[in-house]
Amino acid sequence: MNTSASAPAIAIESVTKRFGTVTAVDDVSLEIQPGEVLALLGPNGAGKTTLLDITLGFTEPSTGSIRTFDETPKRAASNGVIGAVLQDGGLLEDLTVGETIKMIAACHFRHAPVKDVMQRAGVSDFASRKVKKCSGGQKQRLRFALALLTDPQLLILDEPTAGLDATARREFWSTMHAEANRGRTIVFATHYLREADDYADRVVLMSQGHVIADGSVDDMTAGLQRKLSAQWIAKTDPHDWAATVGLSPAQLEFDVTTQRIRITTPETDRIAEQLLTANLIRHLNIVQPGIEEAFFSLTEDNTAQEVAS
Repeated sequence: MNTSASAPAIAIESVTKRFGTVTAVDDVSLEIQPGEVLALLGPNGAGKTTLLDITLGFTEPSTGSIRTFDETPKRAASNGVIGAVLQDGGLLEDLTVGETIKMIAACHFRHAPVKDVMQRAGVSDFASRKVKKCSGGQKQRLRFALALLTDPQLLILDEPTAGLDATARREFWSTMHAEANRGRTIVFATHYLREADDYADRVVLMSQGHVIADGSVDDMTAGLQRKLSAQWIAKTDPHDWAATVGLSPAQLEFDVTTQRIRITTPETDRIAEQLLTANLIRHLNIVQPGIEEAFFSLTEDNTAQEVAS
């Protein structure tokens, strides 16, 4: 496929999509580089699926522009640059898995070897099974095989593991991880926050049609409060000590019965060093906030701002 080596995988500029009086995507600008694995997060109604539909060329933006490897989404899709694994639909129940892949392959002017695609997608062992007899995980692997037929440079996944059990999700992402290692660009929307934490290089968080955060998981959790807990072994009152290091009364809890302190602060490293140096504690534990805390904190802040405006 002749695409510009220097072009972004996806370049979205000031894209807005309206459905009547409803604005599903509101002035979104993003640039995704080749080889990135990006997770698109957000509550229901955030605009994730609409943005993916625009990226796939299923719908046109009301305003703004989008390019995929310097092509329009429709042209990129017709040229096999984009592959998609969607939530449901698109499968003929009475065909076998192998028949489905061969039939769709025949519709493409150029496609990867069917045998190779089946092996990479992990469907070879049930290729003779009718689609209607396949489990949810097997159907998603079949959709993945269909997405790989044109050997696309970009994979778009919309809630690819929705409804799958933990084993099927793990198997799916193991296969997807192998594709990422091949240098393929992957953009996926998910409700499973752990998937974003485990598999994405970059996370884009949407709320009410806007992008409200864009960066790594570490970027998004950097400013959040960490939790420090330890057993207090000093004879002094921990609240007296807390005041000397700039902690407010609300940041420290002290259980007199267990002699354990709990401190909430973004500066746990500094506080821990001072506690240990002064020999005030033992059995230290620090909990780093994860993507779930960042997700709820950022979306709640954005909702509050929208209400206030």
